[in-house]
This record gives sequence, structure tokens and C-alpha cells, in this order.
Amino acid sequence: MGTIRHFIHFALGSLRIVTRGNLLYWLWVGLLLVLIAAGGVAYSRQLGEGLITTNMRDQVSWAFYIGNFTFLVGVAAAAVLLVIPAYVYHWKPIKEVVILGELLAIASIVMCGLFVLVDVGHPERLWHLIPGLGLLNVPSSLLAWDVIVLNGYLVLNFVIVTYLLFSLYRGRTPAKAFFLPLVLFSIPAAIAIHTVTAFLYNGMPARPFWNASILAPRFLASAFCSGPAVLLILMQLLRRFTRFEIDDRAIWKVAELMAYAMFVNLFLLGAEVFKDVYSNTEHLIHMRYMFVGIGEHKAIVPYMWLSVFCSFVAFLLFLVPATRRNTITLNVGCVLIWLGVYLEKGMGLVIPGLTPDTLGEIYEYFPSQVELWVAAGIFSVGFLVFTLMVKVATPIMLGEFALDRRPGQPAPVAH
Repeated sequence: MGTIRHFIHFALGSLRIVTRGNLLYWLWVGLLLVLIAAGGVAYSRQLGEGLITTNMRDQVSWAFYIGNFTFLVGVAAAAVLLVIPAYVYHWKPIKEVVILGELLAIASIVMCGLFVLVDVGHPERLWHLIPGLGLLNVPSSLLAWDVIVLNGYLVLNFVIVTYLLFSLYRGRTPAKAFFLPLVLFSIPAAIAIHTVTAFLYNGMPARPFWNASILAPRFLASAFCSGPAVLLILMQLLRRFTRFEIDDRAIWKVAELMAYAMFVNLFLLGAEVFKDVYSNTEHLIHMRYMFVGIGEHKAIVPYMWLSVFCSFVAFLLFLVPATRRNTITLNVGCVLIWLGVYLEKGMGLVIPGLTPDTLGEIYEYFPSQVELWVAAGIFSVGFLVFTLMVKVATPIMLGEFALDRRPGQPAPVAH
């Protein structure tokens, strides 16, 4: 009963924390709420008039929403880049900030679910996926497996974060027998969510652009670039606006690991381009559409070259120790790699795979205003979820929000 009572106090105290803040905090929350409302209005129009309000058509039936979903699955998997050095190699500077990766994973999976929801023409039929009420089609459906691994990863990270913060709130070190297996299991779970998502694409023999075994490694390599880029900026913001101390060595180590991942990502992209260009089969048409266009259909070409340019420049910035340890070039590299992978996993993955379609027809897709506003609302939901979680986690990690602890007394560290 004492544990339950303490958890109720923990929940109520967390609620008090997120409802208090300075002017900057409330301006940020207010901006996110306005964007969420705008996205809700756009989605209500989409619900009322149907998917015709988007620019998706029969030729391009997966587009902006699914591109964002795919990108965010990679961001969610990025927590592995903190978990491995922290809990496999016991590197203390990373262990102190690994919770940020777990919080980002939760926010990212929430956004993933919302992007899938808005991509469905009849969301009221999703109850058919609920076991017992409907039919999930396991093990035959890869979509069903994606539902399982994504929701499982969400629950896993939520349990890890809640248990860690509640233990520190009570002034106790998390029990290794319970906590460590969950954290270690999150490593293959993170790999699984992006692998299964890749299988959704390369399991389609009618789509030769996706039907390649190299796709899953490419997904993982790009995930270990884009997700940590977000984390590096978040670490610096947290250090700037709170008393949370983050060791420079942690930031530099993440940046170094990103350099390796970026090399692998660029190498695998080059290998895929070589395969299509050198073989020069009819399947080359999708790669041609990406990088040179087909006839007058060149809408996507500038974005693809921008993606390659951003990724290559970011790789050079992170490869050289002097530039990855410089705050300005580090942040420039983070923005460039985020933009490069975002374009690669959005337009560069989904659109060329569907263009030309199976009948050879070319439809030039670009997201509609409705899609852009809905996406802005969903990203705002994710930012808000992450903001509120960090708002609670920070004082707990600093020992400022605790049960029966003097103000300023440090919280125990999770081992």
C-alpha cells in the first residue's frame, strides 16, 4: 500500500510540475497547442471530405504521412546509441543522459502512431486490429508485426522510464534484476522496430526499388544518424535552460558514433546506386527519377541532391574531431544530417518506389496544405509529450523533486 500511495504522490507531483513554469515555457507550450489545434482542424476537414484533400492518388498511395512515419521510427530507434555505451560498456558520462534517448523514443512512437492513424482512410475501422475484437493476422501480415513491435517498444520504454524516475523519486537505486534486463532488451527491440518497418517495404516484389535486402541495414544506419542528431541538440538545450549537467564527453562520443553510422549510410546508398546503374535494367528507372528525372518530371531531383549534399557535408563535420567538438560546426552538422536523412527517408524512399507506378504512369506528388498542417499538428504533439516528460524528469534527476529528500540532495544514479 505504501508503494501505491507513493506512486499517487509521484503522479500528482508530476502534474504540478508540468503546470508550472516561466514565461518561455508557457510560450513554447502555447505555440505547440496552437499548432495542434491547427492540425486538428485540417484533420477534421480530411475526415469530412476524405483523402482526396491530400495529394495522394492511386499512383502514389503512400506519401508524406508514411514518409514521416518511417523517419520517426528511426528516431525512436536512436536510443540504442546511448544504451549500448551506457549499459553494455558502462560508460558513465552517457549513462547519466540515457534517459533522454528513452524519452525521445516514447515521443517518436507516439508520433508514428498518429501518422499511421491519419494515413488511414477509415480510422474508425482500426478496432479490427484489436485481438479478441478483430483479427490482427499474425504471423502472416507484416503490418501486424509492425503494430506489435512498435507498441511493444512504446510500452517497454514507458516502463523503463517510469520505473527509473519513480525509483529515483523514492531515493532508491533501481533494482538491477528488474531494470537492467529491460534496458538490455531495448537494444534488440529498437533494432526490431526499424527492421520490421524495412520489411514492410522490401517484402513487396512488385516494387523493385524497395525489393532489396540491403534496405534494412540502410534503415538502421540512417536511424543511428538522424535520431542522435536530435538528441545532441536536445542535450545542449537542456544544459542551457536547466541545471542538468551534461558532460562534454557524452556529446562528443555520440557525435563520434554518428560519424561511423553516417559513413555506413552513405556507403550503402552508394552500393544501391551502383547496383541499379551498373546493371542498367528496367529497374533503373526509379533511381533515374530520383537523381536526374524522367523527361520533364524532375520535381524530386533537387531534394535528392540536397539530401546527398547535407549528409556528405555532415559526415565530414563529424569525422574531424576539431569540428565535431566545436559547438557551431557540431550543431550545423546535426541540422544537416537531420535534413539529409529526413529527405532520404521521406521523398527519397517512398515517392521513387511508387514512381512510375506498375503501369508505367508518372504522377508528380507534393504534399497538400492539409497534409502539411496535419503533420505540423502531429509533430507538435510529439514535441509537447517530450517537453512535459523532460519537465518532470529533470528535477527528479537533479534531486529537486523527491520523496523525503532535502532540497538539493543528489538523486541516486541508476546502475
